Amino acid sequence: MNAAHPLQQQANQSINGERLWASLMELAKLGATVKGGVCRLALTDLDRQARDIFVRWCEDAGCTISVDAVGNIFARRPGLNPDLPPVMTGSHIDTQPTGGKFDGCFGVLAGVEVLRTLNALNIQTQAPIEVVVWTNEEGSRFAPCMMGSGVFAEKFTLEETLAKTDAQGVTVGEALNAIGYAGSRKVSGHPVGAYFEAHIEQGPILEDERKTIGVVLGALGQKWFDLNLRGVEAHAGPTPMHLSKDALVGAAAVVAAVNKAALDHQPHACGTVGCLQAYPGSRNVIPGEVRMTLDFRHLQPERLDSMISDVREVIEATCAKHGLSFELTPTADFPPLYFNPDCVNAVRNAASELGLSHMDIVSGAGHDAIFLAELGPAGMIFVPCEGGISHNEIENADPKDLAAGCAVLLKAMLAASETVAAQH
Repeated sequence: MNAAHPLQQQANQSINGERLWASLMELAKLGATVKGGVCRLALTDLDRQARDIFVRWCEDAGCTISVDAVGNIFARRPGLNPDLPPVMTGSHIDTQPTGGKFDGCFGVLAGVEVLRTLNALNIQTQAPIEVVVWTNEEGSRFAPCMMGSGVFAEKFTLEETLAKTDAQGVTVGEALNAIGYAGSRKVSGHPVGAYFEAHIEQGPILEDERKTIGVVLGALGQKWFDLNLRGVEAHAGPTPMHLSKDALVGAAAVVAAVNKAALDHQPHACGTVGCLQAYPGSRNVIPGEVRMTLDFRHLQPERLDSMISDVREVIEATCAKHGLSFELTPTADFPPLYFNPDCVNAVRNAASELGLSHMDIVSGAGHDAIFLAELGPAGMIFVPCEGGISHNEIENADPKDLAAGCAVLLKAMLAASETVAAQH
């Protein structure tokens, strides 16, 4: 990981890195796993306990707390001008079933550390400062992901969201009531002066490039599909190869095509077959059906469409060659997003002023900031994570990198507060 040099350490004195780390470790006790990770699914009792800690810490920092009907928690530090739209930061505290200590949690607790630092330095901002815990960002227990910020940004209705169920048939509404976080605050988004989200990169680029701060330019567009290939089940022995209608042979060609399309559309392209099931699943039966998922990502819409077109051509040619039929069903469509230039520059300038090594980077994953960007200016700050590993119990980050990211967040939010005040 990147050790901060003396200049960085001096510049980061406003942020108490040890306090930030201690808070992260305290939160990580809730749902701690044997392998050193965290399992704290959305709207479970462990999630309630983590929410309670966040609320207590923010109240101790002098914030007022409000909770909306989908369980998003807003901790507001008043500004000198209460009529200004708030400068916001936040992330999530729910995890994957085998998640880590930093995904989401760093963004929330970096926000808490900003509150504590502002208090310690007796800094009064013009605009209010708001730290948010977004409900069910991961989508592990309830689909879809980014649920709380999606309702806030009016991407999902409250009614349809509360009706979503987990594998046991429990609805989001029932789970919220069970943990006492079905709030009374209006769910639709209030004006956003600016929004920043600090996050571990969840990839290996910063570590590989030996940079401390990732200045996030935007997020990859995503298009997901379900693909069903159908052939004919038959005995694996008596069926001549030239007469076999093997759906798995077709699937193999598609997997290769998805990988090739992503490699052919660099930079920023990603293509993945994440799920694949062959039926009937017997060793001496030719697979008559394959169900698979396709995940395409790119920063440029036209390049994203080109990847999909290339793969569709292979699907059609392969099915014709092997006597298969197919159904290709779109399941998700998130357009590419470019963050606000002023917010991007605020992050870049903060890193420069702090003497921190930095580089422009693109987010390959979805984040709550993507929805917030439709309500007001938004940006993101990435810090390295060890080996680029996330959504894994061994997820790790260097305390110095986390403190550096938090210091950048503080400076960017202060700059944004001045900008908001000047614009109103």
